[in-house]
Amino acid sequence: MLKSPKTPDTHDDDSNAGRRVPTPHTGQGATQIPSADRDLTGEIRVQQAAVRQEVGEDLSLRVRNLSVYYGDFQALDSIDLDIAKGRVTALIGPSGCGKSTLLRCFDRMNDLVPSFRMTGSIDFEGEELVGYGVDPVVIRRRIGMVFQKPNPFPKSIFDNVAFGPRVNGYKGDLKELIERSLRRAALWDEVKDDLKKNALALSGGQQQRLCIARAIAVSPEVILMDEPCSALDPVATLKIEDLMRELAEEYTIVVVTHNMQQAARVSDYTAFLLAADDRTGRLVEFAPTNDIFTNPKDSRTEDYITGRYG
Repeated sequence: MLKSPKTPDTHDDDSNAGRRVPTPHTGQGATQIPSADRDLTGEIRVQQAAVRQEVGEDLSLRVRNLSVYYGDFQALDSIDLDIAKGRVTALIGPSGCGKSTLLRCFDRMNDLVPSFRMTGSIDFEGEELVGYGVDPVVIRRRIGMVFQKPNPFPKSIFDNVAFGPRVNGYKGDLKELIERSLRRAALWDEVKDDLKKNALALSGGQQQRLCIARAIAVSPEVILMDEPCSALDPVATLKIEDLMRELAEEYTIVVVTHNMQQAARVSDYTAFLLAADDRTGRLVEFAPTNDIFTNPKDSRTEDYITGRYG
């Protein structure tokens, strides 16, 4: 259940009865690129219907007709997307096309931006993710986030991983949970004799794996990763990529990346987003990763993955 006895602060407008509609902010500008239709009501929706491909598997997240605004600025327009359960889905596209905005819709982090509002729907395991009575805190226990830059707490390695379970009132064997989480994050062998060490003393790659361990310690169903390797060296990046594939056996993973080789290596499905001159991000193509990289249906996808722009 996503609901709790407490209802988050919400308010109505005529077009969003029953949906959370916070209030507004301005978004980042996008790279100027060859791009998509600008008709927001007609051609775009026809194009989206042609572009969207049903994944034909059990779904973890189902996005329909999602549009996102920060104040008067529209960041995303009419996104339709299926996130398959137990798979890795990569979100690719030039800077400013709305990849991170879309990712943050999945754990309601955009709610923290006063100017944010959205229309459309997101279903998580068959339940509406946004609406009256849906508690974002409950959602964030079930959908974890790993950020672009490692952000361990200035605490010991043990206390970093234990933080979430303690907050949630975990009653089991905490030491066993810490070990299990660190093993799943492929970090246990490197830190098992030094769990009291300050997490800030770890290398960048170790810090990022610690953040992954911290995320999975609360037993989420989905892990969101926002460019998790962008600040890491090639060796640390390879470890994170190997870890993603291992974690996909137990979790659904959605990753934002600018690294085309990484998307091709780690993901099962890929969604390509693009922003036109109006700076609004739209879904151009969504398909199994092998199809995107070997036989893209849209010429803009081919131009992007071959490095002609972006």
